[in-house]
Amino acid sequence: MATNRKSKKKPLWTRDFAVTSLSNLLLFFSFQLLIPTIPLYAAGIGGGQTQIGLAMGTFTVASLLTRPFAGRALDTIGRRHVLSAGLALCGLAVLGYSAAAVVAMLLALRFIHGIGWGISTTSLGTVISDIIPSERRGEGMGIYGLSNTMAMALAPLTGLWIAAEYGFHPLFIFSTALAFSALLLSLFIRSGRKKPPASSRPFSWRGFREGLIEPGALLPSLLLFCTAVCYGGIVTFLTLFGKEAGIGNVGWFFVCNAVMLLITRPLTGLVYDRKGPAWVLFPGAFFTGAGLWLLSYAHSASSLAAAAAVFGAGFGSVQPALLAWTIDRTEPSRRGAANGTFYSANDLGIGTGSMLLGAFASLVGSYGAAYRWSVLLIVLLIVIYSVYLLLTRRKSAQLKAA
Repeated sequence: MATNRKSKKKPLWTRDFAVTSLSNLLLFFSFQLLIPTIPLYAAGIGGGQTQIGLAMGTFTVASLLTRPFAGRALDTIGRRHVLSAGLALCGLAVLGYSAAAVVAMLLALRFIHGIGWGISTTSLGTVISDIIPSERRGEGMGIYGLSNTMAMALAPLTGLWIAAEYGFHPLFIFSTALAFSALLLSLFIRSGRKKPPASSRPFSWRGFREGLIEPGALLPSLLLFCTAVCYGGIVTFLTLFGKEAGIGNVGWFFVCNAVMLLITRPLTGLVYDRKGPAWVLFPGAFFTGAGLWLLSYAHSASSLAAAAAVFGAGFGSVQPALLAWTIDRTEPSRRGAANGTFYSANDLGIGTGSMLLGAFASLVGSYGAAYRWSVLLIVLLIVIYSVYLLLTRRKSAQLKAA
């Protein structure tokens, strides 16, 4: 019987899965090259602290505002055209950075890039959701997420090296080439070529507004928001925390975090498929909270690396599990809206963490204390999910009794 079940298991590594994952890797590498270098470029063309902050914030706001509309377009216009448009916008915006001689032009291009990013990442997430067999969704999402992780681990240092050795213009050309390579690759994805069937319902503004948000994605998105706020606080203020704690090179945090993501994502994906989301979310939340707690007390490179490994084991489990759970709770015809809702929560959480944790650190006296207090968000995640499970089981018991 076991052999028979195994033979019926649908393949994960199809051509579409590989091409979509590679396209995602190229897009994220193009994006991650610019995270540490855009602030330097903005300063070089006369930008002050406020304008540098705007250069980063404008991108996030544009992406956040775009995602719900991108999700609806994916469900109505179709995956292929929306994905191509988003990738083209990304490539053109990055190409334009080379010509940005004043901060105002850079801000305009950052807004356009944010729109393209919101469209592209929502589209790729929806396409991969269509491709992965439902019984292997956790495993597939975990492996697909490795493309983000690899870019996160390698691209920032690569971007800084290119900018230092060759200058910003070669960096922007390289980033542009990666974005357009992602576009070229996406043309070979066979899934999503068919236009979705036209709705028989007449157009209404109420229906349009309701179509932007997928209700089935709201609970996983709320849980994602809790973790994203914590992550936003880390990526934004870790350097300042390092100075506060006397740690010279905080870059090791991101390296160790990425290594743990590479290890845990495929493994926890298999657990998700065999046992369900609870078996991943509870341990993942525990490790995420423990990692934040250890980080708050880190005073050396080794303790920082240990905190990163624990945090990465948790964060690397929770995020893909929540995405897989989102897709499981959503009709195929609404996957675009579901991905738009999910990734909007991620953007909103990171933006919230980036804005609020600095102010909170001033209130509580240190960045370490702020990281300790942020563990409460992970506790909130556990409480919300526990209440959901309790209510679901109670409802199931009532239905059986009836």
